[in-house]
Amino acid sequence: MKLNRAARMAAVAALVGAGLSGTQSQASSAADACVSEDSVVQSRGGPREPDLGQVAKDLPASAKNKAKPGFGVTVPVYFHVVTDGAIGALTTSQIVAQIAVLNNTYAGGEGGANTGFRFKLAGVTRTDNATWFYANPGGTGEHSMKQALHTGGPGDLNLYSTTAGDYLGWAYLPEIVTKPGQAYLDGAVIDWESFLGTSTTYAGRYDQGETSTHEVGHWLNLEHTFFGGCNAKGDFVDDTPKEKTATSGCPAGKDTCTAPGLDPIHNYMDYSYDSCYTQFTPGQSQRMADAWLHYRA
Repeated sequence: MKLNRAARMAAVAALVGAGLSGTQSQASSAADACVSEDSVVQSRGGPREPDLGQVAKDLPASAKNKAKPGFGVTVPVYFHVVTDGAIGALTTSQIVAQIAVLNNTYAGGEGGANTGFRFKLAGVTRTDNATWFYANPGGTGEHSMKQALHTGGPGDLNLYSTTAGDYLGWAYLPEIVTKPGQAYLDGAVIDWESFLGTSTTYAGRYDQGETSTHEVGHWLNLEHTFFGGCNAKGDFVDDTPKEKTATSGCPAGKDTCTAPGLDPIHNYMDYSYDSCYTQFTPGQSQRMADAWLHYRA
């Protein structure tokens, strides 16, 4: 059963208390699509996510089912807090709580599959830079921010806390690491106000930290459950029911394709509210694990 907000915060606090509080702090002195119907996101000037110009595709046959039962990996997370003065200045406890949300959701803590992915905070940078803080994807703001802050290699998750420009967030599919001169773009940019316990801007909508769960899903090669609509391949995962349109809210019984199964509104890769999310499927877990071995291991 999905935890309510109070219960979830208590669960995350328990996870934090269980040993997720260690961080390695690093000072930074760096210088200066997919459409959601949700009105709160639209009021920020755009849809939930941008079109990053990547074309999702199935994994090659040689990469499928390479991850065996019991697959597990711990992903180092470099958390880059970018601010405009005091705006967006996440506390250490908020950062640790967000890592706990990732660990809970990817472990099946809300009822879905245990994906085998765990996340460990490896470093924190803090940069006061308004240009970066308000940057949209594709411009000099994103590029200069990531060229300055990106840390590690394909197996390291760089998570940037900004306004995410006009969006809730974005993340490049892992194929970006194979593109000459573009690997520094790899990572996820997240609206800081979607993190657990930060503000009321997205209260009742995107306020439980699971925008990060969604964007990290893209980083691990998942597409939206509504990608491809009702066609045969859909999101390249067999156990996510076909879905023609993105979900807003949590509309029980939504069913937009004639194929068996209701729309997967509780799946982290739809556009439902955080309170509606509960799961990744075993098929999504397999695709993420296979993609990890193919692109990131």
